[in-house]
Amino acid sequence: MRIAIEGCCHDELDIIYDTIEHIQKIKGYKVDLLLICGDFEATRNPDDLLCMAVPPKYRDMKYFYRYYKKEKVAPLLTIIIGGNHEASNYMQELPYGGWLAPNIYYMGYAGIINVGGIRIGGMSGIYKGKDYHKGHFERPPYSNDTLRSCYHTRSLEVFRIKQVSQPVDIMMSHDWPLHAVHAGNIESLLRWKPDFADEISQNTLGSPAAQEVLSHIKPTYWFSAHLHCKYPAIIQHECQQGEVDKTTKFLALDKCLPKRSFLQVIEVPATKEPPYKIELDPEWLVILKSTNHLLNITSTVRYMPGVGCKERYDFKVSEGEINKLLEDFEGDLTLPENFEITVTPYDGVSNKKGGKTPNCQVNPQTTLLCQMLGITDPFAVFCGKSTEENPDEISLDMDSESEATTQDDDTTQDDDTTQDEETADDTADDTADEGVSNANSTLDTSSGEQFPTFLHSQSSAEEGLFNDCSTTDNSLARASSTPTSANRATELKIPKTLNLSEPRETVTECDNAISDTALALNAEIRVPKPLNLPEPKTAASKCDNTISDTGISKKRLSTEEPESTSHHQAEKNEIPSNLIKRFKRRNVAMYSILTNQGVTEDSPESA
Repeated sequence: MRIAIEGCCHDELDIIYDTIEHIQKIKGYKVDLLLICGDFEATRNPDDLLCMAVPPKYRDMKYFYRYYKKEKVAPLLTIIIGGNHEASNYMQELPYGGWLAPNIYYMGYAGIINVGGIRIGGMSGIYKGKDYHKGHFERPPYSNDTLRSCYHTRSLEVFRIKQVSQPVDIMMSHDWPLHAVHAGNIESLLRWKPDFADEISQNTLGSPAAQEVLSHIKPTYWFSAHLHCKYPAIIQHECQQGEVDKTTKFLALDKCLPKRSFLQVIEVPATKEPPYKIELDPEWLVILKSTNHLLNITSTVRYMPGVGCKERYDFKVSEGEINKLLEDFEGDLTLPENFEITVTPYDGVSNKKGGKTPNCQVNPQTTLLCQMLGITDPFAVFCGKSTEENPDEISLDMDSESEATTQDDDTTQDDDTTQDEETADDTADDTADEGVSNANSTLDTSSGEQFPTFLHSQSSAEEGLFNDCSTTDNSLARASSTPTSANRATELKIPKTLNLSEPRETVTECDNAISDTALALNAEIRVPKPLNLPEPKTAASKCDNTISDTGISKKRLSTEEPESTSHHQAEKNEIPSNLIKRFKRRNVAMYSILTNQGVTEDSPESA
């Protein structure tokens, strides 16, 4: 079987297919299969453009929408993975894979399929340490953060691929495995990409997640893209005693531009005759089914089970499980060509900038696969079309550690800026992007767990890749005692005693004023410290009760008439009466407490 491999697509499908046709004419042979290593940009209409993490001026409807609405058909079977420039709303409808258009198949977050007896695996997205242990919580409409985090690789997909025990012929990833660069000609690479020097010297060029998969499955071929250059390498795997030495032929390819190395044709022995069809892989389907309980669709950090954990961590597939699966599928794992148009495609003439932010939508292809396997469709949960509970619709009683982790994640600045600028560099000779940033290749080792999640037989540098493990419960905790806004007021704690000079004998209705105010503000009542009142004046009347600290004279709350009109007039000359009345109206309850004076219903202030 002759297989063409493409680096970054960027919705240049017509150019890629024309290039393959040109190669077939020159070489005189037929290409049977096309593999695309990400940045496919499956935009069906202007709405999808708003779900793609690129600067607005680069959002353009190119070729894919014609294939989506069946105006054109892909001339050969095309299999793709996702990158960091995708119509993420459409990709997320197919988390376990599905047809994007007739004859164009997407492998989902991660997956393994069979074509002509050749076993092909794929892992979408790029690595970002801060999101690696989170769930797939993102969905449209996206925020500026979730528009980028939705294409970050998650530990669940890596964990699932590491359960594969049968040989894999071809593996695809968007970003490079972490150590792949050291197996090739670094000097030649630096002549083309001198900006990679720092990342190479610090051993941060590439994805530790992809490296973990590479070290485990040891495929015959591994193809990548993302860094926009061609780079071949032969990776020699370290094997345990008694194992056969294995090597992986690694090849990274450029993006589709003139005079760039963006396409490569190889020949791989096939065990079946054409026409070639996609067949679901039984081992992978069993792994999806048995690890469905590990699926996390929240933004909380959860670690995969590992050695030393109480829960099951080894999901290697047995022959009996495969036989049971084949019975459920009646022995036929051929992928049905059940593509459906689910949104109105672009008409080719209307305004490309007139898109509206789409909402979450369930794809019938995913629904069918989930029903066959009994697994969860995250979008069906979010859209309320699943019997499972939507985590956004229930109260979560997070412990302090989880809340602290979430706050740290929320306050972490997303360093995808250079990645978003990558598309801007597509019109010229691009420099570095997010794939070569130090932050992108930094391991998230802040878990503090006791046991390693993954173990393998690589060198000491590789054995230290992932030292995180999980004893975290994968179930959602509900808050049964969380107070609501209606009963919070009843939970306010009012001080039992007030240190007043003399206890009050009666409680009047006006005493409720301060409580009502505090309840309205939903806060505890704080009684100020007692004020040092001055000694009473010998010549003052009974109504005179001056507070020297504030310089404001207060009149006793009483119905008694002033003893002397002239004295009362002198007091008014001292402090304006309007200030006294305003002070009394606003602070009548507090004034009553501080001065130990009761307020009766007959007093002017109570009226």
